[in-house]
Amino acid sequence: MANTFTQVYIQIVVTVKGRQNLIHKKWKDELYKYICGIVNAKQQKVYAIGGVADHIHILVSIKPNISISELVRSIKANSSKWINEKGLVLGKFQWQGGFGAFSYAQSQLDTVIKYINNQEKHHKVKTFKDEYTEFLEKFEIDYDEKYLFKFIE
Repeated sequence: MANTFTQVYIQIVVTVKGRQNLIHKKWKDELYKYICGIVNAKQQKVYAIGGVADHIHILVSIKPNISISELVRSIKANSSKWINEKGLVLGKFQWQGGFGAFSYAQSQLDTVIKYINNQEKHHKVKTFKDEYTEFLEKFEIDYDEKYLFKFIE
C-alpha cells in the first residue's frame, strides 16, 4: 500500500487445548522457528517468541495487509498441522480456541522481549491464569471469566 506507514507491535498469547503440557523442551525451538517462518510468509516480523509447555507468547510487528485474527489463525493451524505431521505428541495436538493480543509502543519492546524470553523462570513463581488475568487487567480489557481459556491448575 503506497503512502501507508504503520508501526504496530502486538504480543500474542496462545495456549494448548486443555492447557496440556505438550510443548516439549526438546522440540520447542524447532516449533518457534517454524512459527517464525509462518509469520514471515505473511510478511510480518517476529521480535520474540517464548513460552512453557502449555502456552506461548509471540511479539510481532503487524502491517495493515493482515488482521491479527488472520495471522493467529494461520499460526495455530499451520503449527498444529506441523506438530501432528511430525508426530511430536501422542494423540492430536490442538491449540485452544481464542487468543490474547496486547499492543505496545516501540519504547516498550526491550522490556517485552525480556519478559517473553524469560517465560520459564517467570512461570516458576506465577501461574498462567495469574499472568493472563494480569494482562487483561493491566490493559483494562473487560472480560467474563467463563470465556477465558480453560484453566487447569
